[in-house]
Amino acid sequence: MEPLLYLTHRIPFPPNKGDKLRSYHLLKHLTSKYRVFLGTFVDDEADWHHVEAVRALCEDTWFGRVHPRLAPLRGLTGLFTGEPVSLAHFRDPRLHAWVDAAIARAGIGKTVVFSSSMAQYVLRHRGLRRVVDFVDVDSDKWRQYAAARRWPLSWAYGREARALAAFERHVAREVEASFFVTAREAALFARLVPDCKDRIYACANGVDGDWYSPGAELTSPYPAGVKPVVFTGAMDYWPNIDAVCWFAREALPRIRAQEPAVRFYIVGMNPPPAVRALQKDPAVEVTGRVDDVRPYVRHAAVAVAPLRVARGIQNKVLEAMAMARPVIASASSAAALSARPGVEIEVAETAEEFAAKALALLAPGRAEELGRSARRRVLADYDWAANLKRFDDVLGGDEPRTDGPHQDARSSRVRKIASA
Repeated sequence: MEPLLYLTHRIPFPPNKGDKLRSYHLLKHLTSKYRVFLGTFVDDEADWHHVEAVRALCEDTWFGRVHPRLAPLRGLTGLFTGEPVSLAHFRDPRLHAWVDAAIARAGIGKTVVFSSSMAQYVLRHRGLRRVVDFVDVDSDKWRQYAAARRWPLSWAYGREARALAAFERHVAREVEASFFVTAREAALFARLVPDCKDRIYACANGVDGDWYSPGAELTSPYPAGVKPVVFTGAMDYWPNIDAVCWFAREALPRIRAQEPAVRFYIVGMNPPPAVRALQKDPAVEVTGRVDDVRPYVRHAAVAVAPLRVARGIQNKVLEAMAMARPVIASASSAAALSARPGVEIEVAETAEEFAAKALALLAPGRAEELGRSARRRVLADYDWAANLKRFDDVLGGDEPRTDGPHQDARSSRVRKIASA
């Protein structure tokens, strides 16, 4: 098979958080067609246990350590150079040397780069067919963070948004193709870099419908008599922190005023003190890292995704829908999906709306109907193999030419939902 260089900012295994879920499935897809040379970083000590499993998938690998405490200091060098902090955060001369040597030794002609920060390693290799999976427009994420935080974080995030936007534009103009996880993200980026719009593509995530199945025999982790409302996700991610804190303080009391048996479960690794503190309310439980989130989803009465700052596709939503659980999501979380509001997903914005829709789903019948419809939608539209085929077309040079960002088959429906 032909050799291919694949660079990721975080080891693509285990697939236990949003970016690693996509990078892992993309790695599996690429290894079925190429001899993959993988360069990546490890930022969680627990992930070193998975290095050999990743090596087994690849022709050659390079693993670098990112120290959670020291890396931010290295990233701050960007403040003095004018470049994005996130770019300096993932800069390592040893990876530069490994990339150069691998390309020369194996005669590599194609590369897939996962996240804009890793593009720095291939920009000088103009002889390659370079495909960058930006996933989201990260500069716009930082812009949203800046708007939501107080000084000095608002200043720091605003600076990162401007610096990263300039780098993203530079990357898009240099490489052969840019991918994003939704049609909305692709369209936003096309507005930022209109001269590259015919090289911008949307490729949605998928979900393993067999693994996330409502028929899986999973023991309930919940006490008898409890009506669990669940949120799943990595809890060291600020939008998730903001979401659960807001829901616990604003929506949960309204729900419990009418349904005292409801308990809010926050399931995910690395919860910070602000999230742990929510357990002062006996109606809130924070689990931390769990071996398998599926029992918590499978036996939940309702799954919620009340993110007020959301980018791309929320995998937590897809997984709950695949398990035929009723989901209530914020408009920004639901807009990226092909699911129809009120039919396959419920959408809410205010605490009052979340409470009203949660109470309606706790009534017999409605939750089951919504859940069945949700699973049908996920199985129809979110298949990894079908969606990742877009990378095959672009890497092979067979991509179609249109007048705007290339969309997947669901794009028109996504746009209609987003504007509804």
